[in-house]
Amino acid sequence: MGARSPSACVVVHYHEISLKGGNRPLFLRRLGRNLLQATAACGVRAVRRLPGRLVLDLETDADLPRLRDRIATVFGIAYFAPALSIPPDWAAVQAAVLQLLEGRSFESFRITARRTFKVFPMPSDEINRELGALVLRHFPTRVNLTEPALTVRVDLLPGEGFVFVDRVAGPGGLPVGVSGRVAVLLSGGIDSPVAACRLQKRGCELELVHFHSFPYLPDTSQRKVRTLVERLVRHQFAARLWLVPFGEIQREVVLSVAGPLRVVVYRRLMARIGEAIAQRTGALALVTGESLGQVASQTLENLARTTEVVGMPILRPLIGTDKEEIIREARAIGTYEISIEPDQDCCTLFVPKHPETRASREAVEAAEARLDVARLVEAGVAGAVAESFRFPPVDAVVPVSGEP
Repeated sequence: MGARSPSACVVVHYHEISLKGGNRPLFLRRLGRNLLQATAACGVRAVRRLPGRLVLDLETDADLPRLRDRIATVFGIAYFAPALSIPPDWAAVQAAVLQLLEGRSFESFRITARRTFKVFPMPSDEINRELGALVLRHFPTRVNLTEPALTVRVDLLPGEGFVFVDRVAGPGGLPVGVSGRVAVLLSGGIDSPVAACRLQKRGCELELVHFHSFPYLPDTSQRKVRTLVERLVRHQFAARLWLVPFGEIQREVVLSVAGPLRVVVYRRLMARIGEAIAQRTGALALVTGESLGQVASQTLENLARTTEVVGMPILRPLIGTDKEEIIREARAIGTYEISIEPDQDCCTLFVPKHPETRASREAVEAAEARLDVARLVEAGVAGAVAESFRFPPVDAVVPVSGEP
């Protein structure tokens, strides 16, 4: 056993998945598949499931920088680390630590060893002491147990060990695909991409719906929203963007509905069209980037007017979040700079100067009675064009092995 050479791998630890009881195998299978898709063409040979972790076995020419970037986009991961896989014997552990530290310069360090199932014959504190002495004999450094410049971690399982130093925080959450499908009304502004990403982090796959007013306005909003989808698709690897022509529908509303109520009527029509697309695609809820009180259409009364016209849930993950919080999150997920690019979307067309902030059900229903709502919704759905996005291209299928 001790003759096997150390082999390169990435150890992936999860947190929330471990609380899922009987559904844990389902969540782990999805996380394994997502990791394989994210790391396509990066040199991953196989993904294995071991107690408490997944292990990505690497080819000798694996692209580690790109691998790190790709793994960091996969929801469901608490942390991950490039590591050496070794047989669980003392000589192999010592050799792996020296190999991993070769060429590094670090002013202080600590050893953190952990034995799963306590099978390894040496207790953890003895492993720490002996490996610490080994490092001190070979490197000009010192021990610091509280704030070390470098932490060497040794995980010892019954049939395998792992040694690593560069632990990277993962994005957390649940693997995309375990919580069903939702349809996101994606405006191209700052808020809705953040709402979309939050749902991905809770394990949802997205169908993305964008309302545009071309040819009444330039197609800049469509170009911008495509770029946003290219950011979001990194988390779920395949997505569809539904582009819904809304300009003609808005024109008919303008001809029949008084100015103050137009925004609420627009939102109700969007919700109905979004629901129809959601039903067509198997999505179980609508998602918006609305935050309570942020603009006129997002007062509690106006949100109620939108909610009451659809039969499926409308999820509003930003409802209690202020703008500064949303901006910080947008920067973190890489959508902010895209969202602030100037464009003209349907929200800028035929918008009254003083929209109603507390529309009553009776007033809105009376306004809609002047419209052929069913025909407008049908026209919006019929005119919707779907575009497909993928990330990254999957060149080969790599097996996921291990516990069921």
